[in-house]
Amino acid sequence: MQIGTAKLSYRADEALLTTKPQRLWMAALIAGLALAPLVLDNYWLYLACLVAINVASATGINILTGFTGLVSLGQAAFMAVGAYTVAVMDARLGTPFLVNLVAGGVVAAAVGGVVGLPSLRVKGLYLAIATIAASFILHFVFVNWESLTNGNSGLTVQPATFFGTPLTDYWQLYYVFVPITGLMVLGAANLFRTRIGRAFIAIRDRDISAEVLGISLLRYKLLSFAVSSFYAGVAGGMWAYFFRVVTPESFPFIYSVFFLAAIIVGGMGTILGGILGAIFMTLVPELLRFVVEWITPIYPNAVAALSPIRTIVFGGLIIGFLIAEPKGLAEIVQRVRRFFHLWPFKK
Repeated sequence: MQIGTAKLSYRADEALLTTKPQRLWMAALIAGLALAPLVLDNYWLYLACLVAINVASATGINILTGFTGLVSLGQAAFMAVGAYTVAVMDARLGTPFLVNLVAGGVVAAAVGGVVGLPSLRVKGLYLAIATIAASFILHFVFVNWESLTNGNSGLTVQPATFFGTPLTDYWQLYYVFVPITGLMVLGAANLFRTRIGRAFIAIRDRDISAEVLGISLLRYKLLSFAVSSFYAGVAGGMWAYFFRVVTPESFPFIYSVFFLAAIIVGGMGTILGGILGAIFMTLVPELLRFVVEWITPIYPNAVAALSPIRTIVFGGLIIGFLIAEPKGLAEIVQRVRRFFHLWPFKK
């Protein structure tokens, strides 16, 4: 049983890692992430980079929906804004890729602030519809502003360079994307130790009471949209450098549903939930594909026969999981942690 965890100061109580086991596990995680490219092949490094991108974007929408209570189905559109910003700056200005990523996040944050204006009057389903409308407007801009976006043909992005070295291999991109995502997740975790983060949570729990307490709904709702969109813009910029081409069809509406499903499966309103949900939504379809390939020697037509079923099974897993554990994967992790905290005693 875990003992000796009494906190003697507010700073200690607010620490992200409050116990020695947590610090040890975090050190092991960092070491594992640093050494992963030494044991993973190109396919798994590809998936690891994709997971890093998805975790960054899922963390952003979790700030908006999970912590502030504002439903958005426009995350893919904000990622597209960041991706196009990176592509345009790379082609026309030749600025360093880190500058391009930050600029992609800033432009996406500005667009997100504008899109968030309806949140001052509507909420819930109505706000979700407003963000869907914004997504279609942005898609129209990407298709028809040909002088900037090259229309349906899209834009090609040159490889990111670091000290003159092109980052073309997956292991090179891994060592760039994973630290960036780690910093973004750390920033989100620290955000909710500040007045801004607590204002977001107060708005989610009871916006009228929050306003009575002096929290400006105008300021903090727009700020939440801007922060969430910044995360999406940076993720979109990484996506552009990863796939090296950006078109209007690169970020379909279903991608926004993907991220919303990720935070629901992972656990809304928790930093860990966004991470676990993004990993689940990215890797489970690939694991199901391996199952189909494993059956192929036994049943030669398995790929053609079971591919549609694989999608159905994936959807069924999500539904079944939400029925069994509506609070998401993060709650399962917390339950395991509580078990070991109290062991050998029962709760």
